[in-house]
Amino acid sequence: MYFLGLGIILLAMKYLEVAPVVAWSWWVVFAPFGLAIAWWAWADSSGYTKRKAMERENLRKQNRIDRNKEAIGTNFRKRR
Repeated sequence: MYFLGLGIILLAMKYLEVAPVVAWSWWVVFAPFGLAIAWWAWADSSGYTKRKAMERENLRKQNRIDRNKEAIGTNFRKRR
């Protein structure tokens, strides 16, 4: 996501002819978009995206369970 944001900023700066970026090659301006595509391809193929989604779902599930236990008053644990 950072690569995409950087690419949009560089593209806008090149279009608006901001001082340092206007002299740069278009390849440099479009490089962050290529890096974003490479990142998304790697994240999807390696399972990183799915793993992060599962972690978020498990955290939401655990928070919901804890909230429900607290609501009914059974949120105590035995000490060993």
